[in-house]
Amino acid sequence: MKNLQFRTATLEDLPVLYQFEQGIITAERPFDPTLKPDPINYYDLKELVLSGKAEVIVAIIDNDIVASGYAKILQGEPFHKHNDYAYLGFMFVKPEHRGKGIIQGIVDELKLWTKANHLSEIRLEVYDDNDAAIRAYEKSNFKKHMIEMRMLIE
Repeated sequence: MKNLQFRTATLEDLPVLYQFEQGIITAERPFDPTLKPDPINYYDLKELVLSGKAEVIVAIIDNDIVASGYAKILQGEPFHKHNDYAYLGFMFVKPEHRGKGIIQGIVDELKLWTKANHLSEIRLEVYDDNDAAIRAYEKSNFKKHMIEMRMLIE
């Protein structure tokens, strides 16, 4: 895509990133009846931007931030082959730019960061009914691994 660039997010990007976070929450509400009423937040975006153990990437078209995503280093379980892995989250693309492969570009950037940090696995979570997100992640070669199940007791 012409004019598409990726860069590390800065503190100056926080107002846009907070809007993206609310966009994610709005999109995910239909998939999760256990979310509290608004206002809620998923992330400590300032901490993620400043963290040495995370990388927040933004996609820019013509000086407009159109998408985001992060990778952060999490500790693996003692029984896994690897000590740590990268966890991806905060994947958002403005509606008018969806379907253009921007998420794949963000994932590619985060894969580079993951490799630079000597990690060999990337994980993420996606709602089982979120078919569009699942398709996007599968295009980036993610494979379904585990299904989390739950039951609400009333």
